[in-house]
Amino acid sequence: MKYFLLFSILFFNFLFANTSKDVLLLHSYHKGYTWTDDISSQIEKNFKDNKNVELTTVYMDSKRIDTSSYLNNLANLYKEQFQNRKFDLIIVSDNTALDFMIKYHDFLFKDTPVLFCGINDFDSSILDVNNIRNFMSGVAEEVDLEKNFELISKLHPKLKNLLIINDTSTTGYAVKKGLDPIIKKYEKKFNIEYTDDLEINNLTQKVFSLDKEISVILFVLLFKDTTGKYFTHKQSFAQVKKVSQVPIYGLWDFYLNNGIVGGLLTSAIAQGDAVSKMAIEVLNGKKISDIPILEKSPNVYMFDYNELKKFNLDVSKQIDNPIIINEPSSVYKEHTKFFLLSIIIILILSIIVIILKANIQKREKVELELSNRLEFDKVLLDTIPNPIYYKNIEGKFLGCNTSFSNLVNSSKNEIIGKTAFDFFPLNVASKNTQIDQELLNTFATSTSEFTFYTPSNEMKHIILNKAVYKNIDGSVGGIVCIMDDMTERVQQKQFLIQQSKLAEMGDMVAAIAHQWNEPLVELSALVQDIQTSYLLNELKDMEVKDFVNDSMIQIKYMSRTLSDFRNFLKPSTKKKLFSISKALTEINEIIGKQVFYSNIQMSFNYKNENEELLIYGYENEFKQVLLNLINNAKNKIVEKDFDYSKKAKIDINIQRTSTHNIIEIADDGGKIDESIINSIFEPYFSTKPNGTGIGLYMAKVIIEDKMRGTITVKNDDNNVIFTIKLPHKKG
Repeated sequence: MKYFLLFSILFFNFLFANTSKDVLLLHSYHKGYTWTDDISSQIEKNFKDNKNVELTTVYMDSKRIDTSSYLNNLANLYKEQFQNRKFDLIIVSDNTALDFMIKYHDFLFKDTPVLFCGINDFDSSILDVNNIRNFMSGVAEEVDLEKNFELISKLHPKLKNLLIINDTSTTGYAVKKGLDPIIKKYEKKFNIEYTDDLEINNLTQKVFSLDKEISVILFVLLFKDTTGKYFTHKQSFAQVKKVSQVPIYGLWDFYLNNGIVGGLLTSAIAQGDAVSKMAIEVLNGKKISDIPILEKSPNVYMFDYNELKKFNLDVSKQIDNPIIINEPSSVYKEHTKFFLLSIIIILILSIIVIILKANIQKREKVELELSNRLEFDKVLLDTIPNPIYYKNIEGKFLGCNTSFSNLVNSSKNEIIGKTAFDFFPLNVASKNTQIDQELLNTFATSTSEFTFYTPSNEMKHIILNKAVYKNIDGSVGGIVCIMDDMTERVQQKQFLIQQSKLAEMGDMVAAIAHQWNEPLVELSALVQDIQTSYLLNELKDMEVKDFVNDSMIQIKYMSRTLSDFRNFLKPSTKKKLFSISKALTEINEIIGKQVFYSNIQMSFNYKNENEELLIYGYENEFKQVLLNLINNAKNKIVEKDFDYSKKAKIDINIQRTSTHNIIEIADDGGKIDESIINSIFEPYFSTKPNGTGIGLYMAKVIIEDKMRGTITVKNDDNNVIFTIKLPHKKG
């Protein structure tokens, strides 16, 4: 249960993290209004890395129309437009959108959290309406009129007239409210004229008539004049700037680079950045009530160098580290940068030279080490007795050691550039070429055996171990091969096999003698019967015929035993599928009577009674192993001072597992000394005075090398158990 709950929590967290978030961005103004566009672009920029946020942007266009009926119609429109959508968050920009959301929040987006930005003259008490406080936070927009008046008065100590240009929009009205106490404070220092009720032509005339020596303009906003004519912020400001002969200051950064001197400016980009960061926190699960309202607007002192120069103004004495746009680099600064750049370049070049020198020295050292290593590898390669060569992907020899050159009776220079077809028989070369191609395609390793005659007509039995090698750039280089010359070992093994066969022939002769004993006695009795009948003149034609038939039965039996022994001694030429029970039956026919006459009971116990057990391998060699083990058990029992009042036992147990056939030969003739039990399979090891010590060795070679099985021995109380495991193959 505990793990189920943990899994559920992790699953739902993952599901939440990967669920798309739907955000509505509601602007008070229209697309194309720089302030609004800057807020939008910054929000979109910050949301860019959060690919699970889907942003829907809507414009109220309240700069052009903001009547109550219009706003009510907008509410009904949004109700129909978004009735089938559930937003995770709503962002509103500027006062109109905030007032609209406070009024219509429950009607349109009940319980949906709201973030605001660009709010002039912010009063937190407005959030008490309609219980909206629990669903809202955001960023206030506050123009710092006090600091801007202070800046203007310091930069213009001879100032007599300050013209403030504004409009009657919501933002303009909010600024006007903040201006009243500031105007009262500074009207004793200079004359302040506030205008928001002039037609554009009258306004430009007023601006043109200002005394350029003692006058300054503070341009707030102008989107609509008294005639109802609408302007963009660039259009209205351009008309004022065209006729103005005095410095113009502003409150928002979107007028910068259009002709204002500057000031402590409010930034739409900063507003969008702040509110989008709050939005990401909300979308990541933070409660909006835990996000405090940012009432301190992030304003920045910013100025236009061209306007400062035009009116001979120096702000550095009044402001620390102001942002100045359009400032050209001075001659000193240009030279300073050039000097610093030159020093950096020289330092970089010096470092490069030092690095290159060190690299050259390192390379020389590496080359020397590599040369020494190559020479060492060459000597090492030639010291290895195994023939070794390597060739490219086209099968041409690239190099070899001395052992390989001796094998093919050619010098190393004669070998390089040639192929296997130049040194080996066609069948061997063709097979090796095929193996090489498979290795290049699969990048595996290969072990194969070949028997061939050298140019000096010497037979060689070779094992080839091959692998693909790669160049330093990662590309396939070719094939490397290490040969293992098995000729002497194969010849030695053949010699041992021959010795083993010769040793077995003595046992076979004894077996034949036992097999022929009964038929010879029977033939002798038949001959004596014929002779007696003849002498007594009692020999009849029918009796002669019976005598002949009985004699032929015995003769055929003896002939069959000779054939069985001849077949047994003949080695198998290839692997085949054969029956275990058939092999054991034939073994019993050969040695069964010897075992019986030795007072030994031999039993064959099949645990899989209804299943024919098959082995894939060499039949005669397998029977040779069984005969050797049974004969050894028989001889051990006979040589032991055994109690003949009871029979000794040789049990042969046969069973099948999922992967192997298992044959156990167990006898009760006494255990093997533990000090030698691990040595009995070694060649020439024997405990018999006249033993050859190759029988068990050959058994191990046949079972493990030729038939890919295992043969083991162990003591079990007073019994010795030989266990043969061979992989089976279904018929």
